[in-house]
Order: sequence, then structure tokens, then C-alpha cells
Amino acid sequence: MHNMIIYSPRLYRIPIMSHTTRQKDKLIARVRRIKGQMEGIERALEAEATCVEVLRQIASVRGAVSGLTAEVMEDHLREHVLAVPTDKERQQGGEEMIEVIRAYMK
Repeated sequence: MHNMIIYSPRLYRIPIMSHTTRQKDKLIARVRRIKGQMEGIERALEAEATCVEVLRQIASVRGAVSGLTAEVMEDHLREHVLAVPTDKERQQGGEEMIEVIRAYMK
């Protein structure tokens, strides 16, 4: 996402980290768990597991990816729409979210 610069009353430039940067470790841990789940699907297919078992694992991955997506979307809305100081920034954050939702819904 974007790094924001906030100007203090004394006109010092204070860089504010993107929410994905602040939560990097947490988000990477979730991605690694999803990666492990994907590897589990691959192992199940290689071991010729039943289709029901493979489908259960796929459903778990889908749920994990959906949860990660929802978390990042929520954070974007909170940081780049609700918490920004200007209407222009709010509009930009909202437009970015619209683009993401459209891509997600395809």
C-alpha cells in the first residue's frame, strides 16, 4: 500500500508506515500457513488421496485466502479511507478499494 507523510504543526515531515508494513510479520505468517496448506494439497494429490479429502483441503485454503483478503481490505478501508485527513485521499482510497473488489469478484 502507500506510505503517507503527515505534516505536524511544526511542519516536520513524519513518515507513517503503511499498515501492511506495520503488520508485515502477521501477514507473512498467514501467507506461510496458506503455502503449507497448498503443499498439503499437492502431497494429497501425489498420494492419490480421495477427492473428498482433496476438496476439504482446497476449501480450507480458500477460507484462509478469503480471511487474509478480508483482513487486508478492512485495513485498507480503515487506513486509506476512514482515517485520512482529506476528501481527495478518501476518494483515492475508495477508488482503489473498488478496483480490488472488482478484481476479487471476477
